[in-house]
Amino acid sequence: MRLLQVLVPTSKRARVEDVLEDVGAEYLVVDEVRRTEAVVFYVPVPTGAVERMRERLRDAGLGDDTYVVVTDAQSVSGVDTADLEALVEGPKGERGVSHTELRERAENLWPDGATYVALSFLAALVAVSGLLIDSAIVIVGAMVIAPFAGSTLSASAGAVIGDYDMVVRSTRAQLIGLSVGLLGALTAAFTIQQLGFVPEQLQISQAEQVGFFLTPSLLALAIAICAGAAGALALATDLPAAITGVAVAAAIIPAVATSAIGVVWNQPLMAAGSIVLLLMNIVFLNITAYVALVALGYRSSVISSALSGSTISARTGAYALLVGVFLVVAGITVGASAQHIAFEHGAVTATSDTLEDDLYGGLELHDVAVSYDDAGLFGDPETVTVTLGRTTDEDYAQLAQSLRDSIDAQTGNDVTVRIQFVDYQSASAETDVREHVRVHAA
Repeated sequence: MRLLQVLVPTSKRARVEDVLEDVGAEYLVVDEVRRTEAVVFYVPVPTGAVERMRERLRDAGLGDDTYVVVTDAQSVSGVDTADLEALVEGPKGERGVSHTELRERAENLWPDGATYVALSFLAALVAVSGLLIDSAIVIVGAMVIAPFAGSTLSASAGAVIGDYDMVVRSTRAQLIGLSVGLLGALTAAFTIQQLGFVPEQLQISQAEQVGFFLTPSLLALAIAICAGAAGALALATDLPAAITGVAVAAAIIPAVATSAIGVVWNQPLMAAGSIVLLLMNIVFLNITAYVALVALGYRSSVISSALSGSTISARTGAYALLVGVFLVVAGITVGASAQHIAFEHGAVTATSDTLEDDLYGGLELHDVAVSYDDAGLFGDPETVTVTLGRTTDEDYAQLAQSLRDSIDAQTGNDVTVRIQFVDYQSASAETDVREHVRVHAA
């Protein structure tokens, strides 16, 4: 609930009262003791109705220079504001903020231009360092300083409130941020390689942290969807929206760093896979945030506004082109990501089914990694690498062929299967007890 305190000249008092009564508002009028020619109206309104009420007051002759104070009314009793619900922009009731507040909260997440560019560069630099030294905590640090929450969520906020300029600014900021981040990641990766901190011959794609961001996966998709939904929820409520910044950055900055590492280490498959992952995350972040805001009750969308518009101008044409480009990129990305995710799921299922055989009871499945050829986003899977732990010296000579046949039957793709064994030696307390008994018996 909000309380409007409006200073009204006595000459306009009757017109203001007519407007308030027309919309069913309940109000108080108090004399302004310092100005005998003015009174103060106290008008409680629902949270999302402030701007619409201001529009009504402008129609009554109160310009933008009118003295108006809007405060947060924690509790109001004896006042019925049910008739004012029709004026609410955004969610009905107390579930979300007004369009104006939503716009301000989104814009407040943006640092200024120079700071935004600097943080994008530094976040990518830190992320590359974290990936190359295989440190999850350093990667989290890169997510903390990444400034992408505001630029990403603002596009969805602008879409649901019909603020086309906000959508354009957000899109431009995302492109700039990603470009600067990629430049920073390339700089860091190239410098680290040239200084010899990481050998050039190292199979960089086998690093544990790097392996998480090589290709789209169902878990990566879930992270992007949850981050978009959480960001929209925080943006539209009284929760601090900045807390979702790490979740948003988790879907963006590691993939940017991985693609740069792939370029510097001359690994085109690695770079291409991480770029597809990055595009997938960005698309689903924006779509999920938009859908979440619509689900919260924000109905004035870009689509409905465009459909209701009766005139076509260069500006609306530019917006339509922007939406069209996004839809094309989204369609291509979703198609490629779906193909990658479906194959990965099939490969994991086939591998698990094969290892359930009693012949492989001594093996532990550690990882299933998929790499693709360089035919583009829709290229066929090329190699499946299965990492297994074993405690015996058995070579399992037919296992690779069995896995290949199983994956081929499950997915319909003809792939090469590689097996990487991690050997273990074990000593248990039971073994120590038996040796101790044997010695005493002797």
